[in-house]
Parts: sequence; structure tokens; C-alpha cells
Amino acid sequence: MRLILRWVLAACALLLVAWLYGGVEVRSFPSALIAAAVIGLFYMLLRPVLVLLTLPVTLVTFGLFLFVINALLFWAAASVLDGFYVAGFWAAMLGSIIYSVIMLVVDAALRSLRLG
Repeated sequence: MRLILRWVLAACALLLVAWLYGGVEVRSFPSALIAAAVIGLFYMLLRPVLVLLTLPVTLVTFGLFLFVINALLFWAAASVLDGFYVAGFWAAMLGSIIYSVIMLVVDAALRSLRLG
């Protein structure tokens, strides 16, 4: 049940990102649900591999390269989906930062409610 709640809240977060920032577009709530699932899968499966492969660059940039990895995964999710559009790399960068901040707040709220 917690997973479904977090998934729905992640879709709402994507809709909020699209509302706050014009570089990210989400066509509908079902599109947001699918995009949230794909972003979650990319972050779960691809991000650890990319972090490991780019560890030297990440260390040299004091971890700032992780923003680039997150933006690339956000942009990649948009490129494989209909109904979820990101205008370019810099739009993906800002969109992924906004999305991460919103999801940080969502996760903190779920933890405080003892749901996460």
C-alpha cells in the first residue's frame, strides 16, 4: 500500500513540476503515473551503474556530477514516453532538481506519518 501511495504522490509531484516549470510537460495524470514509474525504475536500475561508472568525475566535482546523472535519467524517461516531454538537457536539469526536492518533502511527510 505504501508503494502505491508513493507512486501516486510521485505522479502528483511530476504534475507539480510541469505546473511550476514550463520546460517539463505532462499530458495527463495517467501519463504522470507511467512517467513516475519509469523514472523510478531508471533511478533504481540505471543510476547505481552510472554512479559507479562516473565515480572519478563525481569525486572530482565533489558530487555535483550526480545532478547531471539525475538530469540525464529524467530526460531519458521523457524520451521513451508519450505524454511526458522535457525541452532539453537544461530543462531536465531544473526539472529533476524540482522533482527531487518535491519527492524529498513527500518522503519526509510519509515518514512523519509513519507511512514510509
